[in-house]
Amino acid sequence: MVRIVLGGTFESLHAGHSELIKEAFGILKEAGDGVVHIGLTSDEMASGKNHAVSDYISREKMLNDFISGLLSEMNLPADSYLITRLEDSFGPSVSGDYDYIVVSPETRGGAEKINEIRRQNGLSELTVRVVDFVLAEDTIPISTTRIYNGEIDKNGHLQKKK
Repeated sequence: MVRIVLGGTFESLHAGHSELIKEAFGILKEAGDGVVHIGLTSDEMASGKNHAVSDYISREKMLNDFISGLLSEMNLPADSYLITRLEDSFGPSVSGDYDYIVVSPETRGGAEKINEIRRQNGLSELTVRVVDFVLAEDTIPISTTRIYNGEIDKNGHLQKKK
């Protein structure tokens, strides 16, 4: 049984987030059995963002809706994932029984820090899967900040200036 962990705020679930989540479930599908554990940033942690963030319950519902469709597409069981509240940057990844961590290039350093803590605690390192940035039409990575600034939509299409 394979155990995969990833985390984030997942505000305005955009194409970059979708690719991270798809990668995690792709690992699961390949292994044939296991669980994807998603840490979802708490409202308290998300309050430090440089843009508005929906409340935890709304983000959790959006994530569950997206994953439900993905599980159906991939023919995976409904109980192959769990979402828990992240109260700190590392969550259960530093101490839990996991095999993989899925990150973006932006959060790769966090995965390296997690593995450093795991080594110090006598735990095995996680295999780090880095999912490349999804680029917008202007070849700049899609980000929630860019969406909130009105530069692009969730799929990276440039928005017309008013």
